[in-house]
Amino acid sequence: MANNDGLDDLMKAFDRAKKAPRDRINAALLASAHELADAQRHLAPEDTGALKESIAVAGPGQLTPPYSQPGGERVAGENEVIVTAGDHTVRYPHLVEYGTSETDAQPFFWPALRILRKRLQQRIDRAGRKAVKDAWDGKND
Repeated sequence: MANNDGLDDLMKAFDRAKKAPRDRINAALLASAHELADAQRHLAPEDTGALKESIAVAGPGQLTPPYSQPGGERVAGENEVIVTAGDHTVRYPHLVEYGTSETDAQPFFWPALRILRKRLQQRIDRAGRKAVKDAWDGKND
C-alpha cells in the first residue's frame, strides 16, 4: 500500500536540499574570488607589475602557487577558493602589504577584502539559499 502521509516526498525533498548547494555555492565562491582578486590588483602598487600579475585564484582541488601569501603552496578544499599574492619569482607581497623598517606599507590585499567582504558573503549566501529553495521545490538548474 502506498504511503499517503507525504513522508516519502518530505524525505526526498530533504535529500535534494542537502545535495543541491555545492555546485551553485562553488560558482558563487569563484565569482567572488575573481572579484576580490581584481580589486586587489587594482589596489596593488604598479612598480614593475609583477606583484599584480602574481595575484591568483585557486578553485576547489587546485594548487596555489609556490611561495604565495598567505600560506604558501597548498590544495584548495572541496568547497574552498583561495586568493593569493606572490609566486616563485614574486616573494615579497607581505613586505609590500606590511612595510619594512626602511619602506612604508602599501596595503592592497586585506583592504580589498575588508571593502568587499559583505558583498561577497551576500553573493555566496544568496546562491546557497536559492539552491536549497529550488531543490526543495523540485526545480532543476
